Amino acid sequence: EVDFWIIPIIQGFVQIEELVVNYSESSDDDKSSPETPPQESSCVDDIHPTFLVALISRRSRHRAGMRYKRRGVDKNGNVANYVETEQLIHVHNHTLSYIQTRGSVPVFWSQVGYRYNPRPRLDKSENETVSCFRAHFEEQLKNYKKQVIINLVDQTGREKIIGDAYLKQVLLYNNPNLTYVSFDFHEHW
Repeated sequence: EVDFWIIPIIQGFVQIEELVVNYSESSDDDKSSPETPPQESSCVDDIHPTFLVALISRRSRHRAGMRYKRRGVDKNGNVANYVETEQLIHVHNHTLSYIQTRGSVPVFWSQVGYRYNPRPRLDKSENETVSCFRAHFEEQLKNYKKQVIINLVDQTGREKIIGDAYLKQVLLYNNPNLTYVSFDFHEHW
């Protein structure tokens, strides 16, 4: 009987925009020239209509927390600071969806202290991590069928211990619906 008083809250972001593709024969240089009279922009609605684009991000309530204070996975397979972002594009009565998820590396790890970029450490053994890692990705694969993991952990610096543990768990899990890609953006900085 108290449901009337309970308001569900979602921590996230939503933005919906309508985009129109305008075509014209003149180049961008011609458009900006003072000698060129302004022309009406035209849109070929029957071939290239307006697009409705929506971006929706939802943050999980499980293992939410402050950076450096909440890391890794819990015993139920929930990862810290997990966010699902969906991009929807609606055109010609068709809706396309692209979903990207992000979260902490699903192994038991932490960072102690408040200073900038504290050194990460593994909190449980490889064997203790297997079941929780499996629980995390079984839920992911149930929801999304296939996933591409892009590991952004520094592969050579202080985060190497976490990246190595992550790769080891992926290899132990050995699921054909999971693709692992390591991308060290520190090399491309």
